Amino acid sequence: MTIVIVSSIQDEASTNIKQGLLELDEWDSINTFFGKEVFQHGKFSDVFMVTIPDKTILHEELEQQLKDQLKLLPSQILFISRHRSKSGNPTLSTHPIGNYALAEFGGKTRMLTPAIPRLMTNLLRTMKQKAIENKLIHEVTYEVTHHGPFLKTPTLFAEVGSDLEEWKKKKPALVVAESILSVLHDKKYERDYPTDTPVLIGIGGGHYAPRFTTFALERNVAFGHMIPSYHVKPGHIDKQMLKKAIDATSNVSGIYLDRKALPSLFKKEIESWLEDLGLSLVSSTDFKEI
Repeated sequence: MTIVIVSSIQDEASTNIKQGLLELDEWDSINTFFGKEVFQHGKFSDVFMVTIPDKTILHEELEQQLKDQLKLLPSQILFISRHRSKSGNPTLSTHPIGNYALAEFGGKTRMLTPAIPRLMTNLLRTMKQKAIENKLIHEVTYEVTHHGPFLKTPTLFAEVGSDLEEWKKKKPALVVAESILSVLHDKKYERDYPTDTPVLIGIGGGHYAPRFTTFALERNVAFGHMIPSYHVKPGHIDKQMLKKAIDATSNVSGIYLDRKALPSLFKKEIESWLEDLGLSLVSSTDFKEI
């Protein structure tokens, strides 16, 4: 079992998160990857950090490169990255990756990378707690599945948003770094998490998945792939694409809808799909508070 954290030299937030990781824990420089130092965690010999020369969302073939250059076969990959939005609102976010339609921002068309739902939800909650402790104004949130690269290894992104001013700040990046290390010191691998935390696919709502974020912060659930309302249309979400989201999220036990954000006709359609797929819709009242 191996974890690889991936930073990018083209990304100010990624560089700051990487620096925070190096400052907060002990790491050993053991090799180079694309001419940049490779670090191995001082306590966890199965945790490595590499730096790539291009944008994280566009860097394809990473698994083969890690194998060829470093003899690493990662079990999980964590990208540290910036997040951009038109609003520029300060955010700390985490999300799975893939594309429900055309691959406009890396990855492959209608292909999803495996998610890390329970670990990702632990990271979300930890970032929320540490943001409060550090008096950050940043919104802490999931983002829905929405970009590349395409990987076969379970992967998540941890990000600081949402403009250049925020990406350059040290404190938000340090909070993300501290949160990642806290999660790794707690339970490093998805298989380490209690199986009594149900894993859900979320459908509906906006890009920042506000309903799923609130649900995961308040209830004993974890989300894997999340599908926003803007993808609920022909050519994007159909039974085949839903099955891909289920297959790319380990241990799915149900589908949760942001009902107010979805057309009634879709709700009826998805019930027929789920009957064929062997899953059912769930409600927030089905789960315990935390």
